[in-house]
Amino acid sequence: MTETATKTYKVYELTRTDASGKEYRAAERSMEKPHPHQVVIKMKAASLNFRDLLVCRGLYGNVPLPLVPLSDGAGEVIEIGERVKKFKVGDRVSPAFMPDWISGAPNAEVGRTALGGFVDGCLREYATFSESALVKIPDYLSYEEAACLPCAAVTVWNAIFEGYNLKPGQTVLTLGTGGVSIFALQLARAAGAKVIATSSSDEKIARLKEMGAHHTINYKTTPKWDKEVLDLTDGNGVDLVVEVGGAGTLERSIKSARVGGHIALIGVLAQPESPFNPVSILMKSIDVQGVFVGSRAMYEELNRSLALHKIKPVIDKVFPAEQIVEAINHLESGKHFGKVVLKF
Repeated sequence: MTETATKTYKVYELTRTDASGKEYRAAERSMEKPHPHQVVIKMKAASLNFRDLLVCRGLYGNVPLPLVPLSDGAGEVIEIGERVKKFKVGDRVSPAFMPDWISGAPNAEVGRTALGGFVDGCLREYATFSESALVKIPDYLSYEEAACLPCAAVTVWNAIFEGYNLKPGQTVLTLGTGGVSIFALQLARAAGAKVIATSSSDEKIARLKEMGAHHTINYKTTPKWDKEVLDLTDGNGVDLVVEVGGAGTLERSIKSARVGGHIALIGVLAQPESPFNPVSILMKSIDVQGVFVGSRAMYEELNRSLALHKIKPVIDKVFPAEQIVEAINHLESGKHFGKVVLKF
């Protein structure tokens, strides 16, 4: 008797999206037998991204409601379809952020398969995916750690290796201490790059130094942090900026980059101080690339690198799955260092 013989399982659904947001309910759904190429996963953990806050605030387009939120999760295979060849019962796996983006360049069609946005995500006891959407998670990682990878870590991999081809000895600027920025520090250091990291907290800056940041800047006490970046690079600027602030920090990021440098535009966390003038992009011949996560193939490449270097995601706090609202509030507070995780 397989676990799909269980009649129902619990999910957590987002029921309203607006400025107040955060209206979730526990619900039950019926188990279904997997199709020939499908895999049934017993979810063990899921993690939050800033995107999940945008979704519940109604700032991510017209998402279907009720919606099972969260793109990132990990679990155990408990049943497979009759034609599945890649996985077996007992395997530890994680779904790709966009299950239909297997490799190559993205397109509009794969974008519509993004979990926790336009289709149901990972905040549920069981989930069924095509085997092509899944990757095996490294043996040395816990389910909670593996659940941190599909969005933030894959995005960083795409930004600094696929989109830029970071080389040893180059300099990377990271902004803040959220999931993307911490992964950028870890992966850039593993690649032999120098890292300049910013934060608004001296306590967090101390942790960034412990993790290997070569230089740190408190952007609260040094609001013109781009000038300090230039001072730290002998006036040249950095090779790569992992830009998570968006309009609110992009102008200073451009000033921080070297002539011919690269900006990986990932996030939209900060509000602009003034209207943005794009002339500086032209004058410095800067390459600005939008990065929207990555493919399943990138996820697999990331996992091989993580396993080689034994890199572990930094988890700030783990909440029970039923405390989704508390977890979202903690993410929104900005007090976290690394990832916020939910456990089943």
